[in-house]
Amino acid sequence: MEFMLDCANLSDLQHGLDYYPVDGITTNPSILKAELPFSYYEHLKAIKALCGERTFHVQLGSLTCEEMLREAERIQEAVGKDVYLKVPVTEEGVKAIKSLKKRGDHVTATSIYYPIQGIMAIHSGADYLAPYCNRMSNNEIDFRAAISQLRSLIDRDGYSSRILAASFKNAAQVTQSIEAGAHAVTVQPVLLKAAMHSALVSDAVDAFGKDQSRVLSGK
Repeated sequence: MEFMLDCANLSDLQHGLDYYPVDGITTNPSILKAELPFSYYEHLKAIKALCGERTFHVQLGSLTCEEMLREAERIQEAVGKDVYLKVPVTEEGVKAIKSLKKRGDHVTATSIYYPIQGIMAIHSGADYLAPYCNRMSNNEIDFRAAISQLRSLIDRDGYSSRILAASFKNAAQVTQSIEAGAHAVTVQPVLLKAAMHSALVSDAVDAFGKDQSRVLSGK
C-alpha cells in the first residue's frame, strides 16, 4: 500500500516526512487556502522540493476541459512533468483525463462519490482515483462498498489504476478503506497526531517508562 500526506503546510509536511513512512503528498485549493498569503507556484515548488522522489498530486481548479489542460501545463512548467494532476470526475473532467493521458501525463481522478465515476476514471486511464470517504459517508453512500467494487473491477480486468482513498474524519475510516481494498490513502497530519498522541497510548507508554525505571534500579 501507499501512504500520503494531505497537506500544504511546509512545517507539518517536514514533520510528517521526518516521522512517518510517506510515499507522496496531495494538495487541493482548500488546503492551500489555509496557508495564504503566498505565491502559488512558489509554494508548489517548495512542496515539490520536500517530496523528493515521492509523488506530488496537485488539484486543478478549472471547470472546462480546455481550461484544465491549460492549467495543467502551467503547473507542469512550475513543478515538473512528473506531477500528478488531480482532475475532478465531471463530464469535462473525464474529457480532460483522456486528453492528459494521451499526451503521457500523470492523472489522479478526484471528487469521486459514486462507483460509476470511478469506472469512468479507470477506463479513461487515470493513474489514481480518489473516493472521498467521509463525504460519501455524510451523504449516506457506503464508501467501503464503493472501494470494494472498484478494486474488484481493477483486479478482474487488469487495469493499472490505483485507488487513493481520501477525505477522512478519523483513523477508523482510514483502516476501513484499506480493508475494503484501497491501494493507497492520503491523510491530514492532524489525524495522525490524534492517534499517536491519544491518552490511551500516552498512558501505556508512561506506565512502561515508570516500570522500566524500577526494573533498571532493581527496586
